[in-house]
Amino acid sequence: MRKLRTRSLSVSEARLVLKGHGLATDAIDDVIDDFVRRGYLDDAVLAELLVTSGVERKGQGRVALSRALSQRGIPREVIDAALDELPDDDAERALEFARTKARSMGRLDPDAALRRLVGQLSRRGYGGSVAMNAAKTALREASFGGGVSGVRFVDSD
Repeated sequence: MRKLRTRSLSVSEARLVLKGHGLATDAIDDVIDDFVRRGYLDDAVLAELLVTSGVERKGQGRVALSRALSQRGIPREVIDAALDELPDDDAERALEFARTKARSMGRLDPDAALRRLVGQLSRRGYGGSVAMNAAKTALREASFGGGVSGVRFVDSD
């Protein structure tokens, strides 16, 4: 119970915690069943929370979200159901993230900025073509359009 107070656990994680306390398999199964029945453990609810958090706070794509849920021991069918609830807007979310990062890459040469931005997007779980398109669009916007500010030097005779 103490572990559940500090962090939501998946059924798999709770099972590992209980095994760490040296309980017999039957006792572990009884505790897990009781916790599931009482609603203390619910992989579907946990998956929804993690997906929402990953998208809204971390800007993660489907691949990263799936990997994070798998690492928490959530079953594949629960992961798939949680990701199916997610709107199919990976490209939009990737572009939004890329726009925030592209502003700080103005000092880099274009190839280095593109490599860095695609790498950041890939680490957040966006696929290759989605990451490349978002990075190119964001860098193009940052260098030629909205929001470029600063001093302009003009030849004067």
